[in-house]
Amino acid sequence: MKASLHLILAAFASLLVVSCYPYPENRPHKGAKPNPGPETTGVQKSEADLLKEKEDAAKKKEELEKKEEALRQEQENLSGGDNPSKPPKPPVRSQYEVAKKAPGKEGFVLSPYNRKLIDVRGIASGTLVTDPTYDPSEKKYFRVP
Repeated sequence: MKASLHLILAAFASLLVVSCYPYPENRPHKGAKPNPGPETTGVQKSEADLLKEKEDAAKKKEELEKKEEALRQEQENLSGGDNPSKPPKPPVRSQYEVAKKAPGKEGFVLSPYNRKLIDVRGIASGTLVTDPTYDPSEKKYFRVP
């Protein structure tokens, strides 16, 4: 009885040892043909890999530069352009509408945006003013004639 028990334990142990033996996963199948392709040496493969890595690095660098530029522009937009390192650009004189004088009313003009009457007494000609009929957040500007 002891001999058969020892024999069973020995068989079980040998099965465990055999099952733990590593199996090569990249082994070609029986009847499989080798991959037809150009033969390359290890040096050629490493040169090709280096070239690919350089291209990838260049692409990543370009993407990073684009993201940095976008962030820089977004920060300028959020700060309202009040960046002390750059002086604000003076507004182009021709980009603003010029109000028209109200006929028969001295010191009053008609808004170029909604044709409402606006009092401009005491304001010099050519001065840039905001249209008081609009909300300050809209910032509609015009020049006094």
